Parts: sequence; C-alpha cells; structure tokens
Amino acid sequence: MNKAELVTAIADKSELTKKDAQAALSSLQKVITKSLSEGDQVQISGFGTFALSYYPARTGRNPQTGAAIEIEGANKAVFKPAKALKDLF
Repeated sequence: MNKAELVTAIADKSELTKKDAQAALSSLQKVITKSLSEGDQVQISGFGTFALSYYPARTGRNPQTGAAIEIEGANKAVFKPAKALKDLF
C-alpha cells in the first residue's frame, strides 16, 4: 500500500474527504517526525511505538576495493509493534 492508497482507505473508513484524510496523514507524519527529532518516542496504544535507536560506529568494507572503511554511528528511526498488532499475524 502506498501513500495515495492509504489516504483513500482512510477516507473510505472515516467520514473524511480525501483532502482531509491527506491533511490528517501529513499532520501525523509531521508530529511523529518532530517528536523523534527532539529525542522523544511516540507510543500509539494498540498499534506500536516509534522511537530512535542508536547504531554504534563500525568497520565496513568497500565492496569494489575491499578496503576497510569506518562507518559512523547514527540514530535511526525504528518501529516496535504493540502486542495487539503482533497477535493479529
């Protein structure tokens, strides 16, 4: 499912127009992104938690030359599904 299909599904399941569903989805994305950028996590009961996870620096290899390179550590956004969502599958 892509973003356009998600907007259509939201509009169909609610009493929102596609334009309002698009605005709601965009607002949700902005709120989650802003919270993560501030170091907070976003927990949606029954769905899951969006959080940042730190991946430490490590040594990798350049696949073309085989030379060792240092890959910097980075924060990455992760999603952990809630038990209710996991139990559906």
